[in-house]
Amino acid sequence: MIVKILMAVFYLAAAGTAGIMGIDIVKNKNNIGNTSASNLGKTGFIGFLTNFCDTLGIGSFGPIVALFKLLKVDIEDKDIPGTLNVSCALPVLFEAIIFTTAVKVDPITLISLVVAAAIGSYIGAGIISKMDETKIQLVMGICLFAAAMIMLITHPYFGLFAAGKTATSLTGVKLIIGIVVNFILGALMTAGVGLYAPCMAMIFLLGMDVKAAFPIMMGSCALLMPTCSIKFIKEGTYNRIASLMITIFGIIGVAIAAFLVKSADVEKLKFVIVAVILYTAYTMFTAGLRGRKRKQVSSTM
Repeated sequence: MIVKILMAVFYLAAAGTAGIMGIDIVKNKNNIGNTSASNLGKTGFIGFLTNFCDTLGIGSFGPIVALFKLLKVDIEDKDIPGTLNVSCALPVLFEAIIFTTAVKVDPITLISLVVAAAIGSYIGAGIISKMDETKIQLVMGICLFAAAMIMLITHPYFGLFAAGKTATSLTGVKLIIGIVVNFILGALMTAGVGLYAPCMAMIFLLGMDVKAAFPIMMGSCALLMPTCSIKFIKEGTYNRIASLMITIFGIIGVAIAAFLVKSADVEKLKFVIVAVILYTAYTMFTAGLRGRKRKQVSSTM
């Protein structure tokens, strides 16, 4: 019964997110961003590829930021956190609808962690949406570095996810720890650090079957992204055309990955993604340091 209610919430969230996003784009049709064929093509490709990989458990935030930089997408750094959350909200809701009933997880555990992440994201979005570009560059540089490190140390090559854990629920202190950690991860999502890798690590370290991470992490993102997207859309701190293209082609990527790809060796690809994310973290952080130095110089003049 609880899972059915959660599924209904997912459908309502999808309808609400699509409606709010659509209304905002129509109201601001003269300020939606670069609509050149090149920019549309780049963002469409990014949306398809990253959400395809996201469905396989790689995560999308780090790769999207990296591809923004590599492909020279026309988007301001201050709009990146909002764009990430708004553009991936509908694709991740699609993922959650697919995986929530496909993998067995205790309903109380699932609901508790998902709601905690959503509340964390709402609080985090209120802070991030008001930051200037320099602060966002510094925060994202640090968060991307942390995300890359988590992806690296939780890679199967290093043996963290050894077989044998089959629990599908958390109780007592472990449940409280899971709620607190997922609340923090939800807040960090608004700064551009993905939830998938750290959530998967948390689930395993708390003694659960790592497969249980899929409905938990996808369900968490499915609620927290629409929740914090409301803030970013209200503040206008996202790139509208990029978000629209990533959303459309991201949904296509999810559908193909979920229904057509039966098996894929994505672990080797993760090493490449980690390297690219680390480079992007370096460029974002150094750009933030340069901006901070310029502000200090101008304030002393």
